[in-house]
Formats: sequence, structure tokens, C-alpha cells
Amino acid sequence: MSGGPYTYADYCLTEEGGRCFLMEGELVMVPAPRTVHQRISKMLQKFIDRFVESHSLGEVLYAPLDVYLSEKDVLQPDIVFISRDRLHIITEENIQGAPDLVIEILSPATARYDKVTKSRLYYRYGVQEYWLVDPDGQVVQVFQRGERYWNLYDAFAVDHTLTSPLLPGLEIPLAQVFAPLPGK
Repeated sequence: MSGGPYTYADYCLTEEGGRCFLMEGELVMVPAPRTVHQRISKMLQKFIDRFVESHSLGEVLYAPLDVYLSEKDVLQPDIVFISRDRLHIITEENIQGAPDLVIEILSPATARYDKVTKSRLYYRYGVQEYWLVDPDGQVVQVFQRGERYWNLYDAFAVDHTLTSPLLPGLEIPLAQVFAPLPGK
């Protein structure tokens, strides 16, 4: 597909199986995540999903899943949480609007987007909390929505227990999330 800027209709014409997202009208193709990325994602999903389900707080979903923010902004966050009161934004096709929580796990191909452009888009469209997970540094930064921009709630290292202002009572021991890979 050549040209641009692209719209959601153009995005829907991309070949299935190709990992891409639409950001400010730009179609961005990225490679599949690394194994470590997927293991971290799986562990975070387990902790968050168990907590959310046990407290009937809403729903946790994970990539690949389109989050439609606008006609020119369709992203695929690694993990999202949508609160019980906002479950109506989940449709058969995608999520229509900003999730309450977005988690992005950094990878070489997407780190710049996750830290800058996606971060700005998530803020602009109303995400309440944003986590940046750094597999190499074994750190998770938790950001809360402020009046005009993200405020850093805390940065949690591998030997810490992550907490979330959006999900009071959630505790994630990061040593388990960043556990060494099998065979290492």
C-alpha cells in the first residue's frame, strides 16, 4: 500500500498476519515480538486477569487486538484493561475508544513509538494509566493521567512489587514477571 495518510478503512485492507498499527495516519509495520516480550506479557496477564476477575472489575484483553482511537489512530497495545462501567467500548471488531489501562512492553522495533508517539495518543484519547515495561532493564514505569500530561506514579525494579493507583490492591512481584528464561 503506497501513499498516505491512511485511514481505518485502509488499515483494514492490510494483509492478515502482518503486525501493524495506524498512528497519526501512518501505517507502521513491525516484526513479531521477541520471546522474552511474550513471556513477560503472559505473566502480567495472569496477575492482572486473576485480580480483575476476582474483584469483578472489568475485562483484561491482549494483543493482537485493535484499539480504535480515531479514523487515523488504531493501535495494538500489548495488554489493556477496561473497567466494568466501560465494557460497552468492546465490540466484535475492536475496542472503540481508550481503555482505562494500557500496557506496552518495549521491544527494539517499537520502543520509540511506545515512549513518545503512542504515549501522547493514549493520553490525548483518555487512557487513565499507562505502563511501560522494559524487559532489558527489568523495570516497569507506571504513569497516571495528570491535568496536562502523564505523571510518573512510580518505577518498579525487578526486586519490587508493582502496585497500581487504578487497581488498588493489585500487587505484582516483578521477580516472577522477569523470571530468567528457561535454560539460562
